Amino acid sequence: GGNSGAQFKNDFIELHNNSAHSITLYGWSVQYASATGAFTNTSNFAAIPTSTIPSGGYFLMKQGAGAGNGIDLPAHDAEGSLSLGATNGKVALMADLTGSTGSTSPLVSDFVGFGNATDFETAAAPAGNNSTSLLRLSQGTADTNNNSADFITGTPTPRNSATNPFNPTAD
Repeated sequence: GGNSGAQFKNDFIELHNNSAHSITLYGWSVQYASATGAFTNTSNFAAIPTSTIPSGGYFLMKQGAGAGNGIDLPAHDAEGSLSLGATNGKVALMADLTGSTGSTSPLVSDFVGFGNATDFETAAAPAGNNSTSLLRLSQGTADTNNNSADFITGTPTPRNSATNPFNPTAD
């Protein structure tokens, strides 16, 4: 977000609850590392405030701004300061506030490595660019633990908690 050609001023991470019940995010975090970097730098860490995502619901986390290009994101549910790479990197959703050691960390709830990332679930998702975002297939419900099969690049479409819940059985 915010760089030349970006639609939005800020990077963002969208969470989606695929389960049949609400999930409370208490003591959770998202963490970012470069394609070859480690998850040891606390500046690459964003705590998620205690929140509940209903079944089928979305949760939008606003992150760092680039050069200020683009429009504002829709209303966000949480805010962090992560500066995500557009082409390559790794993001971990942790059910903890401690540092990730990678995709096989015991407290990793979800993980995506993209572009030429050195860590991923099965195979890396495609590389993005300033005008695209990584989109999880099936309205955010695809999770085969294979990043290359679950994600595509496309027009950024951030969804927040006000977005109508998605029922995968109705797709």
